[in-house]
Amino acid sequence: MKKTLTTLTSTSLFLFSLIACNAETVTNTTKEIISDYKNKIPTIKLRDDFSSKNPAWKVFEGNWQFKNSEVVQNSVDDYFPVILRINQQFSNLDISVNFTPVSGRVDASGGIIFRAKDQNNYYIVRANALEDNFRLYTFINGSRSQIASATVTPPSINKAHQIRVITKGNHIQAYLNNELKIDYHDNTFSNGYVGLWTKADSVTIFDDLKVDSLD
Repeated sequence: MKKTLTTLTSTSLFLFSLIACNAETVTNTTKEIISDYKNKIPTIKLRDDFSSKNPAWKVFEGNWQFKNSEVVQNSVDDYFPVILRINQQFSNLDISVNFTPVSGRVDASGGIIFRAKDQNNYYIVRANALEDNFRLYTFINGSRSQIASATVTPPSINKAHQIRVITKGNHIQAYLNNELKIDYHDNTFSNGYVGLWTKADSVTIFDDLKVDSLD
């Protein structure tokens, strides 16, 4: 038994060291990717105020309603509601959206999808009004894996917040309410569609989507 515990402890320490090596902490001296694009003119500027449903949007899961210059996801029966804008793909980009968590007992989240190959393969950055974390995940063949996380003040229910993601190659930076929270490098996806995301019983409002292609 003692030998088994020693092996488990050694394994846990090894895994922890791997995680620690891969973690990239945001500090006051972290260089923001956007500074590299200071003089870059976006090759594509996409703006969607959701005043009407653009035919480029495709719903894969959930109930997404376009009304009053907003899009509302109000299904509480789908585990990962996803909607993608499938007319353009982006690699290096600056994307932001406002989201308002309205309700949810299991989850009250909203997120930005980027570099999506399809509804089962993409990056997602999300915030959750029920949790004090801001996270970056990959979805690979529908399986979700957390690859970066930051501790934050939970977004308030019924209040608008902004999520922003900027990418350059394998470098990903994510902001919550204009504060850089995630700084990470990952090679899983290099380009793809953008979209919106919620989870479980989240009822969430999105508005003012902005995407600048920086390729």
